[in-house]
Amino acid sequence: MEKKLFIASTNPGKIKEIKDILSFFDIPFISCMDLDLHLRIEETGSTYMENARIKAEAYHQQTHLLTLADDSGLEVDVLDSAPGIYSARYSPKTGASDADRRQYLLKNLYGKPEPWHAQFNCAAVLLGPAGLRSETFGRCNGIILPEERGAGGFGYDPIFYLPEYEATMAEIPADLKNQISHRARAITAMIPILERVFSLNENNPV
Repeated sequence: MEKKLFIASTNPGKIKEIKDILSFFDIPFISCMDLDLHLRIEETGSTYMENARIKAEAYHQQTHLLTLADDSGLEVDVLDSAPGIYSARYSPKTGASDADRRQYLLKNLYGKPEPWHAQFNCAAVLLGPAGLRSETFGRCNGIILPEERGAGGFGYDPIFYLPEYEATMAEIPADLKNQISHRARAITAMIPILERVFSLNENNPV
């Protein structure tokens, strides 16, 4: 197995976050854009982990590379945990942008009692040779704000408020986000496995 990691995503923001979280590994990071790889993957799972597995398996079969996939979503308590696994497909608008999804969420929250407690969730799956499989999960708690704040991040970050930092996920520095976010926690939990895999590669070069 080559000493490189394939990030199974087409989301530029997500790819950058994962690369930054794992930047201390001196290896090439490969994404769909690098390989001009366009798979139509039906996320038919009923949980974040099931969808992460679907993506990891599909891309690993295509690339035969060490593959890292994740699935994430926002759950708002007062909406019975919606949008959940449908977070990226939440808006009914065709070709909806992140801004469209945020506005649709706020529309559905209008009139409901505040504060709107919420959680960001992320499930990550690592697949490799000889049956290597590792699965981790991360969560970050916060509150949904009725207005957007901050220019950083992506997705629902501008309306996801972190009381302990008195800022939204879009207002905090990227290096802090990459320590405390749901994705950061899931990917960080994967580091011991990655260290072992890369160490084995060094001892047994292909």
